[in-house]
Amino acid sequence: MRFEREKLTVSERYHYALAVAVIVVFVCVGGLIKLQIFQHRQLAEMSENNRIRVIPILPKRGHILDREGRVIVDNRPSYTVSVIPMEEVRFRTLPQLSTLIGFDTTHIRERIKTNMVSQYQPAAVRRDVPFETIAVLEEQYERFPGVTYQMERVRQYVPGAGVEAFTGYVGEVSDAELKTPEFEYVRPGSMIGKKGLEKKYDRLLRGQEGTAYIEVTSSGQIISEFEGRPPIKAVPGSDLTLSIDLDLQRACVKALDTFGCGGIVAMDPRNGEVLAMVSFPEFDANIFSGVIPDSQWQEIASDSSHPLLNRPLNGLYPPGSTIKLLTLGAALEEGAMNSNTTFKPCIGGLQFGNRFFRCWNPAGHGITTAVQAVERSCDVYFYQVGALLGVDKLSHYFELSGFGRPSGVDLPNEDTGLNPNSEYYNRRYGEGRWSRGLVLNNAIGQGEVLVNLFQLTQFYCGLANNGVVFRPHVVRMIHHPDEPPEMIRPEVAFNLPFSKTTLATLKEGLRLVVEGANGTARGIRSRFYTIGGKTGTAENPHGENHSWFVGLAPLEAPEIVVAAIVENAGHGSEVAAPMVAKIIDAYMLKKEGIKQIMLAEQGDKKAVDTTGAGD
Repeated sequence: MRFEREKLTVSERYHYALAVAVIVVFVCVGGLIKLQIFQHRQLAEMSENNRIRVIPILPKRGHILDREGRVIVDNRPSYTVSVIPMEEVRFRTLPQLSTLIGFDTTHIRERIKTNMVSQYQPAAVRRDVPFETIAVLEEQYERFPGVTYQMERVRQYVPGAGVEAFTGYVGEVSDAELKTPEFEYVRPGSMIGKKGLEKKYDRLLRGQEGTAYIEVTSSGQIISEFEGRPPIKAVPGSDLTLSIDLDLQRACVKALDTFGCGGIVAMDPRNGEVLAMVSFPEFDANIFSGVIPDSQWQEIASDSSHPLLNRPLNGLYPPGSTIKLLTLGAALEEGAMNSNTTFKPCIGGLQFGNRFFRCWNPAGHGITTAVQAVERSCDVYFYQVGALLGVDKLSHYFELSGFGRPSGVDLPNEDTGLNPNSEYYNRRYGEGRWSRGLVLNNAIGQGEVLVNLFQLTQFYCGLANNGVVFRPHVVRMIHHPDEPPEMIRPEVAFNLPFSKTTLATLKEGLRLVVEGANGTARGIRSRFYTIGGKTGTAENPHGENHSWFVGLAPLEAPEIVVAAIVENAGHGSEVAAPMVAKIIDAYMLKKEGIKQIMLAEQGDKKAVDTTGAGD
């Protein structure tokens, strides 16, 4: 009886079945409503993304040309392999791809994560892939679903000309850079300027990326362009024409190549145009156009010669005797002396307090006037000039002449150098706990004074240009797409704090250094034009002295100023001065007015005479 009571009647079973059926129908209808109404947009987007690939169209990066239109930085074709993250998850193609491109799967996943824009857009995993690899991808596409390739343009820098000193190089945008406003709209994995002009003018050179829409099969095979969305055209980058003379640039490289570490800057004092800029040892900027292996990066970064140090911009050196013209100019302007003033004779040194300050010439220079002291580079004379001025007055003229602050050249990350004053010494040594004798070292470009090549070149450009100092600039013209060229006009940075009388005295000193009977650089005299300049030998606590020379020519109306430093090379008269003379020769040889004379008599040119040369 109990069993019979628990049995369901036919009517009850019917109602239970009907209830289950109704529930199932409601669930199905609810699912359909959810799929077709609430999730329609999301599912349609997923379907569209599976069918349509969004491919970036990379713009042509702008060329960089020298002043005569010769290509310094070009673009070459290259292939980049990318992976669509969502399709890789579906098809698991990384093991096959790893074997093909030579990256392990872990590294590929890291590259996908770093460069991923979305699950449906390609993320670059390897650049500069050989064409043979692309041929395999094309022929065996069914083995590599979710893997795409694209032709890109890779930077190509002219070899053997040391151009990386000003061009810099490009590299993949980093995570940190992507978080800055400057790169807000840059796609992960994009190549951007990292140093030099490539960085300074990156936005102009890079152009604007476009977009293409490609229809594909479920296995990833390309069918055709998707007609539902028109492509967005890429805007090419702007071209830059520089003030650099590629012939002079190569002459600088040739001159410096035999000496190892150093730097050269050549400028036109009449407008601030940088004619050449070299940093040695150089490096091949082309290696940064792709993804540089860690081992190669470590090798470059750990090189004891510091090839990545841009010596004209970031190399800070004591200027040595090249700064004596500024010291003399400051004293003349202050009325502390005149051009005929003589001091205690040079006997090889000067006793100041309880210290004996030596001259570079142990035999001494005797009694000299101001311009004779410049000609012979007498340290003792300038010790006494520095003592007349004092630390703060000398530092004030350093500042007015452009030292201790950037020159303003249109290149990024220029170091400012060091222009010490009493405030600096109080911080370093304590209030009043430093010697007045420190100014003696500053007066001859030693002690704590540090300058870069651009600052020193800029100062001498002012001496050459009657006190007017133009801001140095490397870019001469910008060629925007579909717009007239934009000329970069010369810009006066400041005026030297010297009167015409003082400038005439300083210029006479520059002449005597080369043309005078006792000039420290008399060995570089030219038969064809006049040269002025100043030698310098900067003490280096870490090794041999640094060799300095700044030269300008033709002296009557200077068109070029060349400043050079050769590290650990000794006296300026023996190394840097002859090197600068060769560079000026190369410049003057291009001038039609003297070209024929120089070529005809080049074989008879006087041999270099270093007799008596010193600082």
